[in-house]
Amino acid sequence: MITKLVSSLGGQILRRVTVFGSYLIFMRQVLREIVRRPWRVDRVVYQLEYIGYRSSLIIVITGFSVGAVFGLQVGGIFQIFSVEGLTGGATGMALARELAPLITAFLIAGRVGSAITAELAAMKINEQIDAMEAMGVDPLSYLVKPRIIAATVVMPILCVFFVVIGLVGSYASTTLIFNVSRGIFEEKVLEFLTMDDIWSGLVKAAVFGTIVASIACRYGLKAKGGARGIGEATTNGVVANLLSVLTVDVIITYIQIAL
Repeated sequence: MITKLVSSLGGQILRRVTVFGSYLIFMRQVLREIVRRPWRVDRVVYQLEYIGYRSSLIIVITGFSVGAVFGLQVGGIFQIFSVEGLTGGATGMALARELAPLITAFLIAGRVGSAITAELAAMKINEQIDAMEAMGVDPLSYLVKPRIIAATVVMPILCVFFVVIGLVGSYASTTLIFNVSRGIFEEKVLEFLTMDDIWSGLVKAAVFGTIVASIACRYGLKAKGGARGIGEATTNGVVANLLSVLTVDVIITYIQIAL
């Protein structure tokens, strides 16, 4: 029994290492392709609109809700010490440094990442990608590169949008529930929220955008097995995206704090 357990555990570890290694090789190929022509500007613009503009509504709803709830929770704690006026500053720092890039990445992974994986998986299983290669069109250049570039560029923009809407939600809950004046709220936001906080969140958002798009594309291009394979690739892609974002978030946060 112990032998089987060790063998099973070792097999799992080897499979995970193999998957990670194949992803690194895939990313090396993608990075080489990104710096080459053609730039596929029209494809990039389309993906910017699809990833960014079409995700704006869920960013607004989620950002407002997260900001309002965070304001209520933190304000309730600060009220114990009669410093509820600090809620705006605390909310701004939390949104800019952590909540906005992380939750935005989760939303994009669920909405856009799953769609990218499903689309590429369907093309792979229906042999459309093989047909592209037969016609001399590189799938990495035509399908993967525009998506990764667009996600990397638009994620910081969505992150800033999330922070602004989150502060509006926090302002609404703080002023209505804890009777904090608008002047005090704005003053504390400007006092505590610095450019370092904003840049910290933007760096995370850009990295998360690259991760979400690349993993989604990777799982889509690896799909096999008919309609069931599309579902499995989409599910596995979303799970891998969420776990990867969380892991990288810990690493980046540690590096930012250490520096």
